[in-house]
Amino acid sequence: MSSSQSNDACLIGKKLKKSYGDFVALDIDYIAVEKHKITSIVGSSGAGKSTLLHALGTLMPVDSGEIWLQDKNLVRLDSKELAHIRNLKFGFVFQHHQLIPELSALENIALPALIAKKNKEAYMPRVNELIQFMGITHRANHKPNEMSGGEQQRVAICRALVNEPEIVLLDEPTGNLDSANYTMIHELFQQLNREFQQTFLIVTHNQELAKLSHRIIEIKDGKIKSED
Repeated sequence: MSSSQSNDACLIGKKLKKSYGDFVALDIDYIAVEKHKITSIVGSSGAGKSTLLHALGTLMPVDSGEIWLQDKNLVRLDSKELAHIRNLKFGFVFQHHQLIPELSALENIALPALIAKKNKEAYMPRVNELIQFMGITHRANHKPNEMSGGEQQRVAICRALVNEPEIVLLDEPTGNLDSANYTMIHELFQQLNREFQQTFLIVTHNQELAKLSHRIIEIKDGKIKSED
């Protein structure tokens, strides 16, 4: 492991800057996401939460800085290498489920494994394990329009986990769900963290979800305001 990375950190950002003209969207001196923990990023609308999440997940380029995952500085990788890292090392869950409407729940979940060119014997045990864990076995062959919002989000979470990523990045994952469903999703994150030792980094406006985290990072004006 590089000396640039702490033994307790899954993902590290250093001297991250992102601007749009004169507007500074991100100015982060240092951020480390701990392994096997749930970390929440909070802040008002426009504070830079999603920008930080997308930068750390290499979904958007930064103007300068370093992003370390294990022993790799992701900023130095080319687009092909980054796509490979995103597929195998990151999981992503967004407010809108972004499921492919023509595919069944099972096919949506398996998609990252297929992109990674894994054979069916390698990925199907993991797919079945996740479907059972999430309680959506009865929806395995249903398409997204045949499922509730909560069920669709559980499928999206399974898809994010299928390649056993180092970290799952979530941008307002319960933003479109009613109170019953977002409570259920909150509990699932805790169970996944306990049972699979899964690392989560969550952007959220939901204070109840943030309180369930091991650590809360508050962002204001693109900078870290406080950490708890």
